[in-house]
Amino acid sequence: MKYMKLAAVGAAATLLLTACGGGDSVGGAPEGSEPAEGGTTITYSLWDSNQQPAYQKCATKFGEDTGITVNISQQGWDDYWTSLTTDLVSGTAPDVITNHVAYYPELATNGQLLDLAPMIEADGVDLGQYTGELASLWNKDGEQYGIPQDWDTIAIVYNATMLEEAGLTAEDVANLDWNPQDGGSFGNLIKKLTVDKNGKRGDEEGFDSANVETYGWGLEKGGGVVGQTQWSWMALANGFNYLDRNPFGTEYQLDDPKVIEALTWYQEQIEAGYVMPLEQAGQLGLEPMMEQGKAALITDGSWRIGTWANSANQKLAFAPLPTGPAGQKTIINGLAPSIVASTKNADAAWQWVKYLTSEECQAMIAEEAVVFPSIPAQAEAAAAKHEANGVDVSAFLDISLDAANLSYYPITDKANEINALAQAVIDDIEGLKVKPADALPQLNTEINQILGK
Repeated sequence: MKYMKLAAVGAAATLLLTACGGGDSVGGAPEGSEPAEGGTTITYSLWDSNQQPAYQKCATKFGEDTGITVNISQQGWDDYWTSLTTDLVSGTAPDVITNHVAYYPELATNGQLLDLAPMIEADGVDLGQYTGELASLWNKDGEQYGIPQDWDTIAIVYNATMLEEAGLTAEDVANLDWNPQDGGSFGNLIKKLTVDKNGKRGDEEGFDSANVETYGWGLEKGGGVVGQTQWSWMALANGFNYLDRNPFGTEYQLDDPKVIEALTWYQEQIEAGYVMPLEQAGQLGLEPMMEQGKAALITDGSWRIGTWANSANQKLAFAPLPTGPAGQKTIINGLAPSIVASTKNADAAWQWVKYLTSEECQAMIAEEAVVFPSIPAQAEAAAAKHEANGVDVSAFLDISLDAANLSYYPITDKANEINALAQAVIDDIEGLKVKPADALPQLNTEINQILGK
């Protein structure tokens, strides 16, 4: 869900996708499409192995009702997009893919996705039933390339044992505030949770920032121009907006003092020893740093609730994001199924997409509680399932209930090229090599030159 390692596959994907037109993106079934009837088999791909069993339940019920067999394939994030690029070129792509808002614009521009709008209209699918404005994110130039199947938000993941050892309680992290001047109560929290090799805390005299045993805040490498799990909430809570409009803005606004202030404070915390250094974080990885107790808290997405709730070594819990000068803010994003234009079974593929995003399938997904389904009642049902299992996920759900808290994932053309450029600059900021006030305006100029091509 998040913008994970996009740059790693972006350049190759851009070249291959540009080289392959893939046919016109038009509504309805392409020429040669087979009608949906008993005996038809289609393929559906996804990248999250945790979600596969839940969607298999939907596929099984769908097959029983329609006679259409859905074969589900799963690959990890990097392999997923690399394989899809190759398969689109060779004509062996799945009929239906799990899609991400950072990727679909290029696929649509290259004519490799079907416009779902005629089918949505013909079958009376109500796009207004889905959470917030998620459906509109999948509309490009009047054509609809996906229907929301889930959504995600960001919250704090913290080590409850470390919190207790610091003399704090869950209530102390339930109503945090933050500002870019002194960090507010969140800044005080990460100082207190940081412990050096001599047992001194970050807010105690004699703290040795060069020899830290446990960092108050764990850094996750990556994130590109969005910083979805890393720093997005700070910039947004300080009044920042990524684009002049969203989706498909024409200008990034990374020269805004609001994002510069946020990333300057963030960099200062890394330099002070309260946030894990980039080099160490990159070598260790997010899950090991939490499992090994190298970090006391992180900010992370709801798609990893299961990872943290089922930790083998630590007692981890969730807390709401801090409230900043502009309020409490989270990026909200969602995945969607898209139909590949080269499918020979467009009608069957559409029936599957319609079922995937229906109340019936979403109820099955809610019962498994691996993601928040896009239909609000089923998102509530997923949260209730977590609660019944002893896991409080209200930090992820409650923030989604107020539209004022939500910032939709920034969507533009040329996302691969933009992210590759931005990632290098953000790495330099987190690596303490450049100052945000110097680097971000220059980055903004270069990104907007890309968008203006």
